[in-house]
Amino acid sequence: MLSEAEQSTVADRLRAAERDRAPIAPLVESYPALGAADAYEIQLRNIRRRTAHVVGHKVGLSSEAMQQMMGVDEPDYGHLLEDMRLSEEVPVDTGRYCYPRVEIEVAFLLGADLPGYGCTEDDVLRATEAFAPSIELIDSRIADWRISIADTIADNASSAGFVVGAARVDPSAVDIRAIEAILWRGGEQVARGRSDAVLGNPVTAVAWLARTVARFGVRLRAGHLILPGACARAIDARPGDQFRASFTGLGDVSLSFAPLSSATLSSATLSSAPEGGSRG
Repeated sequence: MLSEAEQSTVADRLRAAERDRAPIAPLVESYPALGAADAYEIQLRNIRRRTAHVVGHKVGLSSEAMQQMMGVDEPDYGHLLEDMRLSEEVPVDTGRYCYPRVEIEVAFLLGADLPGYGCTEDDVLRATEAFAPSIELIDSRIADWRISIADTIADNASSAGFVVGAARVDPSAVDIRAIEAILWRGGEQVARGRSDAVLGNPVTAVAWLARTVARFGVRLRAGHLILPGACARAIDARPGDQFRASFTGLGDVSLSFAPLSSATLSSATLSSAPEGGSRG
């Protein structure tokens, strides 16, 4: 366990790394005792001092492969804030991020509050107003994505932005476990997966999230957006990239990135790591 002073120092380092787009070394190198409980407290410290309000949460590490790679047996979570909301019409400046990547996810839009402790999959389905197509923009303030579970939890589960498509589909109209998702970059298919890559059922991930955040006195509320985890591997986002994700039964959502300008060139720090990593 870290002291409160150490937690505060780590939170400050992450905040500065995000603000300055200056990635830092893995936190566990300087703080070997950093555990998940410390990391969630560090995440919350930085969320509490953001001015934008919380509009939902995201689940990460929701695939068995990623959990095995990280040496954990459950997902993690982060917060979604209003200023992380992206638009299908406005290109994103990659210079705002350290190592931007995109993931395709089925978004849950809650129409009612979820219970905390004891939340079940039936509770989630009753409370979900609609499913929607979405793309999450993930980023790491840890150099070269060299993250441990504690690093990514402290870093708001590597979340950086999200865009939600226009479709709103009643949960009874589709099988949430069998939605095919394809990600296109321009005319090239770059990722493909199914919604059941998320713990076998994305609803399971949302129920886990509701129970887990209850430990910290947090509830998932009506109006919140929940991203339960990625359907496929993450793909690096580069200046000029134009992404489109297609979901069976849900329609499409798109996200584009502005071409590299001379101003962006001087400030952007883009990943040289190979594609294929995913937190979902």
